[in-house]
Amino acid sequence: MNSSRPPFAGWIRSSNTITQQFLSIGGKPDIVSLAGGLPAAELYPVGAIRDATERALRRWGSSVLEYGPVEGLYALRETIAARTSAESGGKFLAANVMLMTGAMQGLDLVGKTLVDPGDLILAQVPTYLGALDAWRPRQPRYEKFDWNCERPGFDAALAQAKFAYVVPNYSNPTGALVPQPQRLALLDKVRASGTWLLEDDPYHSIHFDGDPGLDILESDARQFKGVYDGPVIYLGTLSKSIVPGLRVGWAIAAAGMIEKLALAKQSSDLSSSLFTQAIALELLESGFDLEHSRSINERYRERRDTLCSEAAARLGDWFEWEIPPGGMFVWMRARDPRIDTNELYKVALEEKVAFVPGSVFDPDGKDHSAMRVNFTRSSPEVIAEGVRRLEKAVKRYLHR
Repeated sequence: MNSSRPPFAGWIRSSNTITQQFLSIGGKPDIVSLAGGLPAAELYPVGAIRDATERALRRWGSSVLEYGPVEGLYALRETIAARTSAESGGKFLAANVMLMTGAMQGLDLVGKTLVDPGDLILAQVPTYLGALDAWRPRQPRYEKFDWNCERPGFDAALAQAKFAYVVPNYSNPTGALVPQPQRLALLDKVRASGTWLLEDDPYHSIHFDGDPGLDILESDARQFKGVYDGPVIYLGTLSKSIVPGLRVGWAIAAAGMIEKLALAKQSSDLSSSLFTQAIALELLESGFDLEHSRSINERYRERRDTLCSEAAARLGDWFEWEIPPGGMFVWMRARDPRIDTNELYKVALEEKVAFVPGSVFDPDGKDHSAMRVNFTRSSPEVIAEGVRRLEKAVKRYLHR
């Protein structure tokens, strides 16, 4: 590149390419990718989406092929608001909902709306790497949060933070389900501090053992007699429950926050696709998304069990983990202090298997002792082969 040209923005230097890597690795047939947070492509409901597309075009015609409102298709916003009201016992209107190009755009828009350089974000750790990437251009500071709301200094940190970021349902990357008492304790602290709470919930529908219970938004909504006007900004998506290719996500929040997010969105993409939103509306109105989630969860449970049983047989001497009750990931932590998962990752690629090293989920990049392993993307047979390759990689790495 011509060195006389202006330099790239400073935040680029602090970024990582791991997301680009695991998305590209997933397309290479000789590599077993246990890296991405991806649904199983063979379970995508192609026929149902085709039928929903036909119904949407008959219903809306060319109007959904146009540019649309920044906030998205009004009928879908109403549907999401009505469903959230029914599930929570609170009251939500279309004004509480904005549609987006996947929930990932919501992370970016919250950053644009709330964060100036140097502002503080209180983030659960380990933290979703996509959130860290989304906010990197904003150049925030981070305070790490482990769901202990009574630790010294927590109240002061929350009072200074622009928002607290959490993934309570089957967290990315750990797969953990946060108990209700801890959720409510954080909500109480947020209310007292006057800050915002960003609840990212892409995995809500992917559960195997029990039910996730109330979202933080739902708990907060029950405190309002009128339309919701609380501190929670909730992000949902169809990328995990139906297909990522629809690129339909949403934010649910106080109407005033939705207005500000819309201002940020209009300078990002003007409007998201009305066409895919109209297809999504057909799928949600019929309840197909709920039915489909139940069917794929049986397959995902089998894959989770395969990963954990194979790992227990082949990796248990070097790593430990909890069996996740839902979501897409197992978070493996090294027992052996010699293991640096950043370095192990390189050896694993040589053995034609991929995972995501723990450092990218740490705002400081210092966690080299863990790795995130995905089980939803691959068949049980492929998962078993991937674990065998990981075993070979660990042995080679330690032999070095």
